[in-house]
Amino acid sequence: GDDLSMQMRGFLLAAAVLAPLAEAAFYLPGVAPKSYKTRDQVPLLVNKVTSTKTQLPYAYYDLPFCMPKRPKEASENLGEVLEGDMIKSSLYEIEMKVPDACKILCRKNHNKAEMRLFRSVIDDEYRIDWIVDNLPGAMRNEEYDYVTRGFPVGFVAPPAFEGGHRMHYLYNHVRIILKYHEDFTQFKGARIVGFEIVPFSINHQWDRLEEFDEYTTTLSTCNEMNPAQNDPGNFQSMEEADEVIYTYDVKWVSSSITWAHRWDVYLKGNPDDEIHYFSIVNSLMIVLFLTGVVAMIMLRTLRKDITTYNEMQTLEEAQEESGWKLVHGDVFRAPEFSPMLLSVLAGTGVQVFAMAMSTMTFALLGFLSPANRGGLLTALLLLFVFMGSFAGYYAARLYKLFGGKAWKKNTILTATLFPSVVCVIFLTLDVMLWYQGASTAVPFSTMCALILLWFGISLPLVLVGSYFGFKKEVFEVPVRTNIIPKTIPDQMWYTHPLFAIALGGILPFGAVCIELFFIMSALWLHQIYYVFGFLMIVLFILIATCAEITIVMCYFQLCN
Repeated sequence: GDDLSMQMRGFLLAAAVLAPLAEAAFYLPGVAPKSYKTRDQVPLLVNKVTSTKTQLPYAYYDLPFCMPKRPKEASENLGEVLEGDMIKSSLYEIEMKVPDACKILCRKNHNKAEMRLFRSVIDDEYRIDWIVDNLPGAMRNEEYDYVTRGFPVGFVAPPAFEGGHRMHYLYNHVRIILKYHEDFTQFKGARIVGFEIVPFSINHQWDRLEEFDEYTTTLSTCNEMNPAQNDPGNFQSMEEADEVIYTYDVKWVSSSITWAHRWDVYLKGNPDDEIHYFSIVNSLMIVLFLTGVVAMIMLRTLRKDITTYNEMQTLEEAQEESGWKLVHGDVFRAPEFSPMLLSVLAGTGVQVFAMAMSTMTFALLGFLSPANRGGLLTALLLLFVFMGSFAGYYAARLYKLFGGKAWKKNTILTATLFPSVVCVIFLTLDVMLWYQGASTAVPFSTMCALILLWFGISLPLVLVGSYFGFKKEVFEVPVRTNIIPKTIPDQMWYTHPLFAIALGGILPFGAVCIELFFIMSALWLHQIYYVFGFLMIVLFILIATCAEITIVMCYFQLCN
């Protein structure tokens, strides 16, 4: 009994020692928790202003906000640069657990051009993106208890509000609500677990007889004893050139939310997640319907064939083929138009599919957490580059099946065709973004990094894959290809390729359209899409749907 109790005590001691190590080992690089002591400086970083209306993000300091003399730039990964993130330091001074009321940030005299710019971004519904301790600032919807990232630059009052004119107002005061979690048994200090913003529009007043000073001036519109509030009679108008005083409150709220769960509120999104289940049920119904059709076709065809074989009396009749079996000698014939193009596109398709599956797997395992800003886009790019060998291998094997001899051309096309098309579209968009001055315009250094990834990693990997593909034996096909191709009789209008493509695409789209709606909603409504489990199920359903619709469409084509 004593030995057992000693072993138990030893086990518990080891568990107590290893538990914090295991917890520390779980955190991915760059997203480990940071603890602050009371009165520690908590930096507020500004990122960009974004709009779902224009899809053109701008750097925060492209707008005439209060700005340090030399803002410090945060180091960014490839994904962040491509997403247009421009994270810089700000003038906001926040100290851990130290509340502030109506602190003056700066006073600015905006001219007519600046006011026009503000009115334009308010009309286009631009939202400001701030970051504290790697958490994006958010506005809470109290009614539905979910948050939306960012907060608006300002708002437009309806015409009835100001005697028939559309009036633009600026949010020049913000209440910064920071939630913190303390657990003295686990760690020292406090960890930030929430960052919410409540914006106000206030035309600030102060004693004009005294000289204005950011540190000593007391505002009559809001101060320590008179908290900021939205007064419809005293909004900060943006119609004429005017002086604007920017102010902020800091409110600290103790929270029971642990650091590991601080992103939950962002991932919760709009409370319609039950529809995800409906999405999967809808997709499954389409798959079941198609499976039924395929099974019916197979049974009907096989039964018909077996009956025909049983009725055959002579050897001549057995040798004479009829119906869809007539084309078995032409199935594996190389396409007339361009066997090269088909093999290159098939290889690229394998590369994209391998990239998608790898990315989904990493996302499911939690490696692509939204806390790791820009991680998803970086992973997509790198995985596409590293999957180059799959493209080379399968393109080479298919090209060899078609009896192709120009293997060098095949390899180079596999490595360059799809990336070249993407590159041309990317450069065209980049020139437009650069012309508009958007923050997503990719700098020259990033462009060089992308070209280096393409020619330095992807191209050599395609060459390696292609080498092994051509070294392998030709695919063994189950039937021999006839020397003379069969003549195809005139087809009905509904067997035309364009009609078949359209009809064949409707059902796979129907299987994924609801999940696609969620992804688009997340992009357009400032939410974060993070239900990769659902997405993986829908992906498998899509693959099954595509396979089955292919069988059905081929059957109908051959029957006619």
